[in-house]
Amino acid sequence: MSATQILLLYLVLFAIEYAWETLLELLNIKNVRKNQHEIPKPFRATTDDKTYKKSIDYTITHTKFGLLSSAFSSLFLLIIILSGALGAIDQYIASWRFGTYTHGVIYIYSLSLIFSLSSLPFSIYSTFVIEERFGFNKMTWKLYLIDMIKGVLLSALLLTPLLYALFWFMDTSGSLWWIYAFALFAAFQLLMVLIYPTFIAPLFNKFSPMEDGDLKEKIISLADKIGFRTNGIFVMDGSKRSRHSNAYFTGLGKSKRIVLFDTLVDSMDERELLGVLAHEIGHEKKNHIKKGMLLSMVSMALGFWVLSLLLPFTPFYQAFGFESNSYHAAIILFSFCSGPFTFFLSPLRSKLSRRYEYEADRFAVTATGGAEGLKSALLQLSKDNLSNLTPHPWYSAYHYSHPTLAERIAAMDNFAKSN
Repeated sequence: MSATQILLLYLVLFAIEYAWETLLELLNIKNVRKNQHEIPKPFRATTDDKTYKKSIDYTITHTKFGLLSSAFSSLFLLIIILSGALGAIDQYIASWRFGTYTHGVIYIYSLSLIFSLSSLPFSIYSTFVIEERFGFNKMTWKLYLIDMIKGVLLSALLLTPLLYALFWFMDTSGSLWWIYAFALFAAFQLLMVLIYPTFIAPLFNKFSPMEDGDLKEKIISLADKIGFRTNGIFVMDGSKRSRHSNAYFTGLGKSKRIVLFDTLVDSMDERELLGVLAHEIGHEKKNHIKKGMLLSMVSMALGFWVLSLLLPFTPFYQAFGFESNSYHAAIILFSFCSGPFTFFLSPLRSKLSRRYEYEADRFAVTATGGAEGLKSALLQLSKDNLSNLTPHPWYSAYHYSHPTLAERIAAMDNFAKSN
């Protein structure tokens, strides 16, 4: 293929992806508005009219803002590509006469900075205007800036040696460089899973072991009953940033732990919290974390292999304004192309994730002796987070990593009745 044909193919796929995702957002808004006059039957006992209308307003507001943000970011990317800015920035950095590896690191960080700054106003508006309007935001400007600085410094600390190592493999290891690069990044991913709960996450939040009491005793009893061993159950101070609530399982081996947002603990009773905990334990007992990591590594290996095929292909670089092949250009262009060339796989990833959620729900129903605790918890979570109760089926199939709330409730009821 010629450089012109490659660029044309990219632009066509980019337009298709943008049009498809925009269509899904519009269909979702239409479906929400179609159901705005009556609370869906599964939620009438737990959701009042005021909360339902507020959730609709929240969904529509976020969706419209997302459409604006997406339009801007897409247009900005096209301008960068079609204006020749990618090659021009590369040539400017080359004039500084750094070594090849340092040139590549500076180039990647420069583009990251440009795109981060372009999206910064949207992040600020979402946090301090939209989230504030709906009563969720508790972030201060000081905390926002501190988080940003910590994130930048942490990324630089972790990624810089990785990039130098990657460039070294690409430069010295011949056609099999991608295998060594994959092994390095797979090891790094495993390391991050191990150290994230104890070293990285505490840089941003405070994690306190759950206090002794009746609830903790019941949790320990539940864990013993289902044969679950963990490094602890921790409460995270999520409320210092947002009123949104959540729970998650993280870590491997001795570092594995269950984390509950303090907003979740404050808003739920013991039965509901036990249901949530049983669901999170279900993910671990069903090996969902390990399966997800395995799938991630397979995808990573395929990605490095494809990158190795593109690395010597000069028209690929010329299509996007580069004068010649380079390691850093290959990485940047691969990141630009991965979305338009693979977006059609998103429903498959989402479907697999939803299957895992159903499995964890069934595990929780069995472990707690019924569906009522987890059902009540999910209804409370939905209410507290102003979740969309009536997403369009196409939208949820494409985007949702979890089944819709109505689907989860129906599935749990059916499972409970059959067991």
